[in-house]
Amino acid sequence: QVRLVESGGGLVQAGGSLRLSCAASGFTSRLNWMGWFRQALGKERELVAAISWSGGSTYVLDSVKGRFTISRDNAKKTVFLQMNSPKPEDTAVYYCAADSETRIRAPQTLGDWDYWGQGTQVTVSS
Repeated sequence: QVRLVESGGGLVQAGGSLRLSCAASGFTSRLNWMGWFRQALGKERELVAAISWSGGSTYVLDSVKGRFTISRDNAKKTVFLQMNSPKPEDTAVYYCAADSETRIRAPQTLGDWDYWGQGTQVTVSS
């Protein structure tokens, strides 16, 4: 089994910065893509960013491009989401997810992801 634990959420002012971390434990050698989803109140969960095991391939949601960056440290079994210049509309619960399949592109649907963290709240004040 794989366990994902997020940290780093909280309250941030618009235009500030915040870094989320997701630490993986357990059978992490099987993991390929890792990603960050978010779910705002009353909305569907959406993929914000994802990164392949090598870090050579990434996906970033259009609305956060140029502001959010995903990275991973395989030695530390951790994936990061650097959130720069967040906006109030970025307010949501952010979830870390991991996929064990070998894929060329980041899985887009929720069901393709095998493991989930418990989520961390990010609130952006205006």
